[in-house]
Amino acid sequence: MSSKFELRRNDTFRIVLVGKTGVGKSAAGNTILRRDAFVSKPSPSSVTTECKKGRWMSKVDGQWVAVIDTPGLFDTNCTKREAKINIAMCTSLSAPGPHVFLIVTPLCRFTPEEKEMVEIIQTTFGERAANYTMVLFTHGDQLGATSIEEYVKNTPLLLSFIKKCHGGYHVFNNKDKNPSQVTELLEKINMMVMRNGESCYTNKMFQEAERANEKKEERILKEIEEQKHRVMKELKEKLKAKFGEHLTEKEKLWKKQKGKPREQAERINYVIRLGIAGAGIGAALGIARGLVGMTAGAAVGAAVGAGVGTVINRRRSQ
Repeated sequence: MSSKFELRRNDTFRIVLVGKTGVGKSAAGNTILRRDAFVSKPSPSSVTTECKKGRWMSKVDGQWVAVIDTPGLFDTNCTKREAKINIAMCTSLSAPGPHVFLIVTPLCRFTPEEKEMVEIIQTTFGERAANYTMVLFTHGDQLGATSIEEYVKNTPLLLSFIKKCHGGYHVFNNKDKNPSQVTELLEKINMMVMRNGESCYTNKMFQEAERANEKKEERILKEIEEQKHRVMKELKEKLKAKFGEHLTEKEKLWKKQKGKPREQAERINYVIRLGIAGAGIGAALGIARGLVGMTAGAAVGAAVGAGVGTVINRRRSQ
């Protein structure tokens, strides 16, 4: 046993198992704890419905190991609210924080969806979570005579996945009951802890990741709103370019029709003023020329009045 490992014998390795439903997280947890702490049986749906913690005194130099088994946190049938509750529970059960996020995945079933698991963890827990992430491949017995190093090297998808997990990887042979594979896993975790300055993933890091995610969501919503405004503006401009001339002519016609009553009223007022002026002239002539002039003035006034009446009637008929 290395001296570095002995430096941590009084501490507890806190391991959070993550992965999709049915990949064998609970079985892996039992293997690490060397006892049946978690329910493990074949099932198409998640057997683990909430986070649980098992604790044991390891035979590896008396090392305490706390394992947090999780349901399929990132499954499509898990709502966003349920995922957040489970994630919050995981961080609280592993307080003051996990030393490692152990991604459990069968070696024979590795798909592009499994590859996205690291990205999902980094999105949920922040980019620094990669420093605390390790892959645990199960069913290593299916490798046969091929070494895991050779298998990874010849599988580009797998190699790309492992590079994102700064903690490296480990393989469990499901048919091998030798406890040495657990010892080797704990030694690798210890080396990762030492590289991280003997630190763990903290609740502060999780809160920072949450704030970063909230800001990202706000930025995305803002960009969507701005894009919507741009699309609406472009649509209005296109409609204006296509129908603008027609709408302008209609607007002019409407304004013209709207202005007619005012024009008619002004014309009537003008004629009335003209009639009043004519009557005044008639009266003046009557005074100046006596009775005959008054009669002539009256005739002029009558003519003007008749003219005014005719104009008014015509305007009304229009």
